[in-house]
Amino acid sequence: NLRDEPGVKVMAKPMGVVGCVMPSTNPIVTIGANGMMSIKCRNACIIAPHPSAKNVSKKTVDMVRKEIEALGAPADLIQVIEPEYCSIQATDELLSQCDVNNATGGPGMVKAAYSAGKPALGVGAGNSPSYIERTADVAQSVKEILASKTFDNGTVCASEQSVICEECNRDQVIAEFKKQGGYFMTAEETAKVCNLLFKNGGHSMSAKFVGRSAQVIATAAGISIPDGTRVLIGEQQGVGDGYPLSYEKLTTVLAFYTVRDWHEACELS
Repeated sequence: NLRDEPGVKVMAKPMGVVGCVMPSTNPIVTIGANGMMSIKCRNACIIAPHPSAKNVSKKTVDMVRKEIEALGAPADLIQVIEPEYCSIQATDELLSQCDVNNATGGPGMVKAAYSAGKPALGVGAGNSPSYIERTADVAQSVKEILASKTFDNGTVCASEQSVICEECNRDQVIAEFKKQGGYFMTAEETAKVCNLLFKNGGHSMSAKFVGRSAQVIATAAGISIPDGTRVLIGEQQGVGDGYPLSYEKLTTVLAFYTVRDWHEACELS
């Protein structure tokens, strides 16, 4: 370990140009985060937008460039593939030319970054469970879960995907979700929504329903929900194949589980 050698000082050094692959679900905040991390570490970065978010990505980068110039720094510390040239092929070419790559998005995008022959960092799917333990403040827990899940209609990969409660607080948790805008679907309604979100039993949800409101999803599934519904909730008995709502759902749908105690909750999570 060089750090332990007398007279040796180890210093970080910039990589150069960072290729940043953006997701379609939250390109604005990801451009901000990737841009700050790159520039803070004395790198430049080039943004590769997702084709379905190319215009908002271009607008965001243009805004950042103006602010960088206002600080007296070169605007070209952050650049973007122009919308008319935005494509998978252009992204692949960019990744092959940059010094290091950072990809945020689905498995295909992350794999592309890892396959470009350059050092790469990748972040893909999330699937966060939220456990409401028997001593939890149920009203506050439900409030925070719904606030997180409804932000940008659930498109942030860190948003909750499943709720786990215990047998002893199940009724209280259900009542509180209903009070705050959660709609508990019947088994038949849950099946309809699952068929809508996950085609042919797959694990990846349909892009058509990413970031959609509960009302849009319910209407498409042919079910009726009360006005003011914020999130659709479907009970599940397990995880994995056969339990579609246990997968990541980048939209306003939650899975719901009941366990006996914290041991079972940890195992399920």
